[in-house]
Amino acid sequence: MTTSKKKRMSMLDSLAAAGAPSPTTATSMMSNNRALRSARDAVDGHRVWDLDPEQVLDDRLSDRLDPDDVADLRDAIEQNGQTVPILVRRHPSEPDRYLLVYGRRRLEAIRNSEKVEKVRALVANLDDDAAVRAQISENMARRDLSYIEKALFARELIDNGFGTQAQVAEVLTVTKSSISMALSIVDMVGVDLIRMIGAAHGIGRPRWDALARAIEEYGLDREMLMHAAENVYTKSQVDMVVEGQVPDPVDLSGAAFEAVAKLVEKTVNTASTAKKQTQIQPKPQVLTLDGARVGGVKRTAKGVAITLENGEFADWLAAEAQDLISDLHARWKQRGED
Repeated sequence: MTTSKKKRMSMLDSLAAAGAPSPTTATSMMSNNRALRSARDAVDGHRVWDLDPEQVLDDRLSDRLDPDDVADLRDAIEQNGQTVPILVRRHPSEPDRYLLVYGRRRLEAIRNSEKVEKVRALVANLDDDAAVRAQISENMARRDLSYIEKALFARELIDNGFGTQAQVAEVLTVTKSSISMALSIVDMVGVDLIRMIGAAHGIGRPRWDALARAIEEYGLDREMLMHAAENVYTKSQVDMVVEGQVPDPVDLSGAAFEAVAKLVEKTVNTASTAKKQTQIQPKPQVLTLDGARVGGVKRTAKGVAITLENGEFADWLAAEAQDLISDLHARWKQRGED
């Protein structure tokens, strides 16, 4: 094998080693590396092609919530060139067209560039299943997908017939139970709300799980929660125009999650308080004399409130209150002794 060919073949190996796993995770990453090596072995002639970005179609499952965040990458490519090729496969029915396997952000960065006209690509002979596995492996190797991005990706894999929960767990190198929990969180929170919040890096499973359970248990209005997340992004756009502040997308999605979580907490606390008040405030009891209503008695959180409609009787009761309460207390104690 020539030196040039070895170099071409090693390019995908370097992707498999990106974010090199520790020894304790080496076994779980093995299937990912195997998928990338299979993609490498399928590369046609191990040649890097210069393609028109418009020749590359991206119809893959979405595995990132912020694919348009490519400004920094675009600037880096314009300054230093595209150092890592994207991976594509030939379109099954359209000559001179290609389907993206992975490298979406690099492709979008070059599409948005006024200085770089061609995208460097490796062309592989892969079927649909192998292409999806290569996409998953490349993203898992980078290890920069947030928890909710992985959870949403798992839901899309299941919904698009990639396989069972066990098969998705295998290719994502996680347990089946973690896939089941991830799918449950996505379903309870809702895909639209998740996409409105964004990737929310740094927000792990426990907080997403707590949010999901609160939304489900209290039947919270997801439209209201989406509005709270949207307000974060709207405010950032206003700040950018008025104050010239360029927001960090990672910080924005985290702030959007916190805004939603805060609104959920407030709504839940209000609902819980109302529920407690309802539980400790039974319906007032009507008081009668000779079959006629004379007032009522109500148990509240602070005690017992008695109301009398007969003013003269009420005046007498107020004057005799101490003696009456002492007599009632003695009868209450006597009942307990009996």
